[in-house]
Amino acid sequence: MKSIAEKENMATVAVGKKEVTKDLDHCDIPYYVSEFVEREVGNDYDSLRKLDNLIDKLSENKKQLEEQVLTVSSEVPKRIQNALKNAEDSKKSLSRLLEEETVLSDSINSHLLKAQPWMEDLDVLISQVEEIERHLAYLKWISRIEELSDRIQQYLMTNNVPEAASTLAFMAELDIKLQASSCSHLLTFVRSTVKFWHKILKDKLSSDFEEVLTQLRWPFVGPPQSQALGLAVPASAPDIYNNLEMLFSQLLKLQTSDELLTKPKQLPEKYSLPPSPPIILPIQIMLNPLQKRFKYHFTGNKQTNVLNKPEWYLTQVLMWIGNHAKFLDDKIQPILDKAGSSVNAGLEFSRALVMLILEKLAADIPCLLYDDALFCHLVDEVLLFERELYSVHGYLSSFPSCMHILSEESCFQRWLTVEKKFALQKMDSMLSSEAAWISQYKDITDVDEMKVPDCAETFMTLLLVITDRYKNLPTASRKLQFLGLQKELVDDFRIRLTQVMKEETRASLGFRYCAILNAVNYIATVLADWADNVFFLQLQQAELEVRAESNAVSKLQLGQLASMESSVFDEMINLLERLKHDMLTRQVDHVFREVRDAAKLYKRERWLSLPSQAEQAVMSLSSTACPMLLTLRDRLLQLEQQLCHSLFKIFWQMLAEKVDIYIYQEIIMANHFNEGGAAQLQFDMSRNLFPLFSHYCKRPENYFKHIKEACIILNLNIGSALLLKDVLQSASENETTLKPNQPSAIAALNELGVYKLAQKDVEILLNLRASWPNTGK
Repeated sequence: MKSIAEKENMATVAVGKKEVTKDLDHCDIPYYVSEFVEREVGNDYDSLRKLDNLIDKLSENKKQLEEQVLTVSSEVPKRIQNALKNAEDSKKSLSRLLEEETVLSDSINSHLLKAQPWMEDLDVLISQVEEIERHLAYLKWISRIEELSDRIQQYLMTNNVPEAASTLAFMAELDIKLQASSCSHLLTFVRSTVKFWHKILKDKLSSDFEEVLTQLRWPFVGPPQSQALGLAVPASAPDIYNNLEMLFSQLLKLQTSDELLTKPKQLPEKYSLPPSPPIILPIQIMLNPLQKRFKYHFTGNKQTNVLNKPEWYLTQVLMWIGNHAKFLDDKIQPILDKAGSSVNAGLEFSRALVMLILEKLAADIPCLLYDDALFCHLVDEVLLFERELYSVHGYLSSFPSCMHILSEESCFQRWLTVEKKFALQKMDSMLSSEAAWISQYKDITDVDEMKVPDCAETFMTLLLVITDRYKNLPTASRKLQFLGLQKELVDDFRIRLTQVMKEETRASLGFRYCAILNAVNYIATVLADWADNVFFLQLQQAELEVRAESNAVSKLQLGQLASMESSVFDEMINLLERLKHDMLTRQVDHVFREVRDAAKLYKRERWLSLPSQAEQAVMSLSSTACPMLLTLRDRLLQLEQQLCHSLFKIFWQMLAEKVDIYIYQEIIMANHFNEGGAAQLQFDMSRNLFPLFSHYCKRPENYFKHIKEACIILNLNIGSALLLKDVLQSASENETTLKPNQPSAIAALNELGVYKLAQKDVEILLNLRASWPNTGK
């Protein structure tokens, strides 16, 4: 008996009067047979004629299935038999391999047991051999160093200094190779040997080199005339130059050993100086007398060492660099080139002297850090020194420089503070000046296009000077801090301009108000130009990286910065543009109110009863329009003189738009016009209002599209007006009956030159025409 679940899985199919159930979980042949009969025969007893063909077809299918079963039943046993045979073979092969593996493993274990005593004895022997080899290598290194030491001694006994120097250089290279060794005594022996011979050779060569330099009257610290005499002396004694070259080359060979034994003097890490190689030995010797002079004059209690005169030692170093440049290029550089050195003699000499400056600054700055006047003077002189050092003497930005000292945290923060303090003081003085709002170039038309007041130009010059002062700072983070200061100053100046502007609000057309507007426009324009400068683009990239690391801005802002859609000054420019727009809007509103007041009489003109054009000999301007047009003319002339061209263009376009809408809405749409009134309106507008703006553009009527198109509609002849009215009326009716015919109405308006006005506005204007013929409608 089937369970309840099985009964629920049964489906019932009616075949004729019988019921055949389908078991959904099993292959149910009775069900498929009944389904087949139902599909092929059904209730149509006439289709029983198909039974013969159907029986033949099924017999054929049965035969094919039997053949397939026979074929499969004959092949499958063979495959199974082959698989079983392969499995048996594999099993036998695996058993055989396991037996062989057992035998081999036993053999190996037995061999290892027998060989174990031999291995232990051999390990002892190998350890002894390795130890002997190490001892032998140790003795070989000692022998090698002693051999080189003996060779140096022999060279010195025969006065063959060049070979002795070369041998010492080789010994120094061996010292470097041995640095990874743990043989501390060997390292000490090698280093002491190098040090012994280095001192002997260095003392001898240095003494001879200094003697040659003395013969050349080095250093050249006197006036140019004595330098010329000093340089001329060796011309009669070429041996001096030969000795100079020989000794310089030999000293170069001692460079490696000198770097091993001499630890260069370095400034504290807080100054973040870039890594740089030690000064080459012969240049060090050449610099000794100058270093002594520098320390004599600019350290201790000497009268030349005063905090308020940093220019003394800065200028002195620049003079030394300039005085010796020709000798270094002509006499020393060829020696370096011949020796295969990549060192530039002039730059190496400058780098060593600049290090004296850096040490001096590091010592002096803490003493004057909180004296604003002294500190500011020091920064100014250092910046002048840096400018000449780079521009005149070709100093490289990758070398340590004074800007690294000024970038030290305490010094840099003080520099920022002082810079801001003096900038704010300068802003106070420039805004309180009597000439603050007067352009310096007011009498020079070509130069005074921007009509920039003196205070704005002075302020932007101040920002430019600040940029020049910090653009050579070594790190982008320091530059960004100065950029932040510039933004603060721009915002502060904008706030000051806004305060002055509010005092002038009642006189929004006055000279000072216009000057403030010109100043705002000038600052925004210059900042936009600066944003495309390579220096500020680099700062933008640096700011992008900083913000990306700190997640300080959204992905959208990062994308804008990265794609250069925005700039580092965008925030400032937007604020200035907003102020400019507000000020222009206030001026436009002021003038528009005057125009609107002057247009009161014109607004009440009797447009319905004016004589037609045919009744007048000559058309003339409406007398009521004169006050409005005179007010417009005077204000346009006034502001054209007071505003720069770009601002005035925005002003008159904004004013034209307001006047256009006012006349259209308050005068045209508020009145009815006979033929004479429409003609008079068109004459007043096209021959009088539009020409007022013709000085500023070629087609002023395009800025008064409402008025222009309204005049076209009002001045249509009767036939054209009737035809247009019918077209618009038909279009409206078709629209209400869901049969749009709008394009024909638009085409009709466009044909007349009407593009701005909507269809409904045109219908209203047509209804404002006073006289229509009686058409019988």
